[in-house]
Amino acid sequence: MKIGPFEPKSVPTPVSSERKAASAGRSETASSSARVELSAAATLQVDANGEGAFDAAKVERITQAIRDGSFTVNAGAIADKLIANAQELLDRTPRP
Repeated sequence: MKIGPFEPKSVPTPVSSERKAASAGRSETASSSARVELSAAATLQVDANGEGAFDAAKVERITQAIRDGSFTVNAGAIADKLIANAQELLDRTPRP
């Protein structure tokens, strides 16, 4: 994870016109059948002004801890959330 200014370093890759046409046809088909649902946990909380809400002080504390080298990762909490997310996805998957 990088904290700080974002500096894109992508290099455009030329794509043949045949490949563009083939991918355009596939994207139309995919978009007509694609369905995306976000869980409540994945949605951004919005304040009264319609702007995304976040705790700027917390972000600054974490940034400073990373700079100081004192930031620690709670692997157990991350594992618990990954398992909960996987379980949520499995519960929504239709079974034959």
